[in-house]
Amino acid sequence: MMYPFLTLDDSTEIVHSQTLQDGNVKVYIEKPDEKDGFHHATCFLPEYRWIDIFGFSDTDIQKYQKIIESTAHLIIRFAAEGGLENAAGF
Repeated sequence: MMYPFLTLDDSTEIVHSQTLQDGNVKVYIEKPDEKDGFHHATCFLPEYRWIDIFGFSDTDIQKYQKIIESTAHLIIRFAAEGGLENAAGF
C-alpha cells in the first residue's frame, strides 16, 4: 500500500509505503512529463538509498533528497501509523 504524502507546485507527487518487513520505508517520487509520460525515482528510508531513477537529473535528485531529509521523521512516523490520514485521525 502506498500513502500520499506531498504534492509539489510542479505536480511532482511524493508517496510512501507502510513500514516494510525489513524496517525500511519506500518513498516513490513521480512527475508527469509530456515527452516521457512520467519521470520517477524510488528512495528507501532510513538509509536514503535511491533506485529506479528515470527522467530525473542529478540536480533533481539532490532537490528531492533535501525534501525527503527534512520530512523523513514524518514519513517514517506516518508509515508506521498507516499514512497521514490515520496518523492525523481523519
